[in-house]
Amino acid sequence: MFDIGFGELLLIAVVALVVLGPERLPKAARFAGLWVRRARNQWDSVKQELERELHAEELKRNLDAVRQSMRQAEQEMRDGTRQVQQQAEALRHDVEAIEGPGGEAAPAGEAAAGVPDEAAAAAPQAEAQAPAAPSTAGERTP
Repeated sequence: MFDIGFGELLLIAVVALVVLGPERLPKAARFAGLWVRRARNQWDSVKQELERELHAEELKRNLDAVRQSMRQAEQEMRDGTRQVQQQAEALRHDVEAIEGPGGEAAPAGEAAAGVPDEAAAAAPQAEAQAPAAPSTAGERTP
């Protein structure tokens, strides 16, 4: 910002020595040093305050982003729950339709319309006629 070199500082010191004299120069130097320290401390405190505010603002933005993602996740979960409830309701209606109007289960092999299924009726007869085959999973028959 300010381009003050060593030569310029030396010129200022010589002028100050001539103007103030050797008795008042040390007091003036201490006074100038005190004001420079105060100015630096003030600048540092302003700088730290700005950094704290920026950090707080960043935390607020992050918190808002997390809140938004939580709301989105909550909405997705509600939608998923609604879909599961709809599927469960549809399944319940299907089961009620299969059971019939009296709430009793329809006999095996009977379709929802009450028509007997020929393949389901023939399956128990085929199982009764076939002899039990020995298992081939390492079991020995005596």
